[in-house]
Amino acid sequence: MLTKILLVCAIAASTLALLISVSYWWIFLRNPLRFDITDGMAYILEWQERPMIKSRLGPIVGIGNGRVQAYLGVPYAEPPVGDGRFLAPVAKVPWESTYDATSFPKIAWQDGGGVLGARDPARMSEDSLFLNIFTPSADDATRPVLLWIHGGSYYEGSANEFDGSVLAEQGDVVVVAINYRLGTLGFLDLSALGDEFAGSASNGIRDQLAALQWVRNNISDYGGDPGNITLFGESAGGGSVLSLIATPDADGLYQQAIVHSGGMIESTPTDHTQQLADYLGVSIDELAKTLRAMSPQELVALRGTLSLNTGASVDGTVITRASSEAILDRKENGVPIIAGYNRDEGEFFAMIIPSLFHSRVGEIVGQGVVPGMDSAHYLKELKEAYPGDSGPRHFARIWDELLIRGTTHSAVRASAAGAGGWLYRFDMPVQRGVNRKAGAVHGAEIAFTFNAFASDAPATAFFYHKDDPEVRKLALNWSSTIIQFAKSGNPNGAGLPEWPQYTAETREVLILDTDPRVESIPMRADRERWGDTEESASEFYR
Repeated sequence: MLTKILLVCAIAASTLALLISVSYWWIFLRNPLRFDITDGMAYILEWQERPMIKSRLGPIVGIGNGRVQAYLGVPYAEPPVGDGRFLAPVAKVPWESTYDATSFPKIAWQDGGGVLGARDPARMSEDSLFLNIFTPSADDATRPVLLWIHGGSYYEGSANEFDGSVLAEQGDVVVVAINYRLGTLGFLDLSALGDEFAGSASNGIRDQLAALQWVRNNISDYGGDPGNITLFGESAGGGSVLSLIATPDADGLYQQAIVHSGGMIESTPTDHTQQLADYLGVSIDELAKTLRAMSPQELVALRGTLSLNTGASVDGTVITRASSEAILDRKENGVPIIAGYNRDEGEFFAMIIPSLFHSRVGEIVGQGVVPGMDSAHYLKELKEAYPGDSGPRHFARIWDELLIRGTTHSAVRASAAGAGGWLYRFDMPVQRGVNRKAGAVHGAEIAFTFNAFASDAPATAFFYHKDDPEVRKLALNWSSTIIQFAKSGNPNGAGLPEWPQYTAETREVLILDTDPRVESIPMRADRERWGDTEESASEFYR
């Protein structure tokens, strides 16, 4: 029975990848929805100071503005090229000459388009395992460390899109943003080709683990405390945080975790080896050699052409069990978790995915909401619960529930386990750069998490008016809460209302908008649809 359930989940994920790929043309080339957002990172390269340090790996020079130092493009692993393609990363060896960390590094190979604009293939490379460090000073202090994992559906995005300088100065913390392998190069399951490729479906997670290990071993050179590291990430980055929680080799390397709009890690990898061999016209025995001989551009293109399922999964070697199981398994020895979602996540997807695909995509996403259950029954119950929903609203609601369940699932289990879990809902609607009717869309909270409105980035870099006092107030208080959590493992005492843990008994949620408040949101009918009927912590351990 379990095998059948996992197979259904894998097929569902693969089908969803196909539909998303088909939708790509609509989303980026035909759909009139456009994002009017400019680069919010270029200003950092104008900083004039050039601080130099002698790190344990070798001398390195960064850039600074008198308040914050940035060390950009610091390598944490050797380039995974040649015979190293599709294998676990290898730690970076020391260097002798002064390493230049004054410009942004290459990013992982990915599709050239993106929601916020095209990404230049000239800036892509397999040699992309770098991280960007923001610190008040590379001195002997022991500051809390926040390690950011970017989103992008596990096949796009980069560390270069996230500015940690404000958090670093504001909270006297060190912020690290990391690149990792994406798509076919980072999440293709080749384990059927032999022991050499065991865990290859999670190479992107292995990269994240290698970055975490690098931070643990080296961050003291940059003024950080290797004994106090907080993982945080959004969307696929949030899923990556949950993946690391379910990765035993990461245990003990971090002390807190924050999951922004991250879904549960439940499915197993999809074996595409025969499909790939047939498409490339080679035998299974020749497949590994053939894939290693292909250009990265060709490999990236395979994901869309063949609808390959490349994302976080329970591969059994790196990620050994579902994230929800991992949180409960570790009990009080786990880490405290903040998790949350945006009020209008689904409206965003309803806008960017053409209505032609809403029915089929909705079916697949519904399977993600209730893995292992009868998704047709779930969708029928959802429609009956909201009979007034239009077609697009029903489609959006499915996406809402995917991310609501994913984050509530994690937070309530962290509380039940004894480590502590807190749940938020971000409600402030976007103000510019996109259709304002979209509401509090997917990813809208990130600028608040980083308090980016206090940076020197241009006003056109944001979905909100940079000088709006309500925006700035919420950004300051929410980012201060993130910092407080990184310092103490408890988010309270930083300017927002007292925030109780999210428990099965109380179901209290922090609402983030112009009037931050805590509300009890039982969601009993919703949880009944999902099969989450627990009303007390003890029920998780029956």
